Amino acid sequence: MGAQQPLSGVRVLDFSTLLPGPMAGLILAEAGAEVIKVERPGKGEEMRSYVPRFGETSANYALLNRGKRCLSIDLKAEDAVRHMTPLIESAQVLIEQFRPGVMDRLGLGYEAVKAINPAIVYCAITGYGQDGPLRDEAGHDMNYLAKSGLLMMGGDGDGKPVIPPGLIADIGGGALPAVINILLALRQAEATGEGAYLDIAMTDGLFAWSFWAQGMLGAAGQVAKPGGEMLSGASPRYQIYRTADGRFVSAAPLEQKFWETFCGAIGLPPAMWDDRDDPAAVIDAVAGLIAAQPAEHWRAAFAGKDVCAVVAETLAEAQANPHFQARGIFSNTVSDGTDSMPALPMPLAPVYRAMIPEEGSAPALGEANADLLGETAPE
Repeated sequence: MGAQQPLSGVRVLDFSTLLPGPMAGLILAEAGAEVIKVERPGKGEEMRSYVPRFGETSANYALLNRGKRCLSIDLKAEDAVRHMTPLIESAQVLIEQFRPGVMDRLGLGYEAVKAINPAIVYCAITGYGQDGPLRDEAGHDMNYLAKSGLLMMGGDGDGKPVIPPGLIADIGGGALPAVINILLALRQAEATGEGAYLDIAMTDGLFAWSFWAQGMLGAAGQVAKPGGEMLSGASPRYQIYRTADGRFVSAAPLEQKFWETFCGAIGLPPAMWDDRDDPAAVIDAVAGLIAAQPAEHWRAAFAGKDVCAVVAETLAEAQANPHFQARGIFSNTVSDGTDSMPALPMPLAPVYRAMIPEEGSAPALGEANADLLGETAPE
């Protein structure tokens, strides 16, 4: 903790809820920014009520809001903007996640905030952006995946899309692009003294994820078939195989040198190594071999070899993996004052991860009201 964190001295006002904005704020907080989470009085944001519980709040809320401060204020109250003005003046970043137009109606839209603080970086995260025919349409992660075409690229045997286990739109299309653009705008503001309005649309951010399918469409006019392309299930070189004990091998030996080593390790007959003519038959042959032995057999068979194949691990196994333990990925904790659990690892390089406080807690609702708003803090 000797070195100064890269975002030390940056104040962020975070009006967002649930996942995209709060995760963006968490990344900024872990990098040293002072993140002030603004919540409604009474119950606070909805995620506080989720299960499983962790002390007085939910585990989800605790993980996403570690190290932040919390201001509780009714933004619809007549004097809300007056109370918020000193904080807006002192902030470098504002994050909001309402539907287009809501912050304007509250008197906290970009033009109003810019009039108070011209250098502020104002980041608005929505599903479809601030303009366009879909701007007011409600949605969640899987809806955005569906609208972007990404959902239809993976499927089961009959082509039905599968539900992704990760919230790709919220994180990959929302939180991470928000942080990238906030940092770009902060750099620009430092150079020019002028802030920026950042329109972060989660669905827009998803198109970068389908670059390979866009290459097919743009260059050859071919639409990626659900589960029917090299990276979505049609190739034996990028496939998930079931083991004899119900575990799974994640095999991705795409390059020829890896493929040949993989084939040798599993005992595939050399006549089957050429998968160009009948990839489905090779998939079946590999599946039969993998299914004949338990996961531990394959761990041993792959050990020390460049096969690009591993036994899929549960989250509990991944957290206990000696590699991630050695890198300190789960060494930080979030505490409720009595109990603690591993903090949510943020995608920061080790040089910055080493500066993060080892223990932190999520803020109680309104805990910073008196400090930030003084004696006139609203109830």
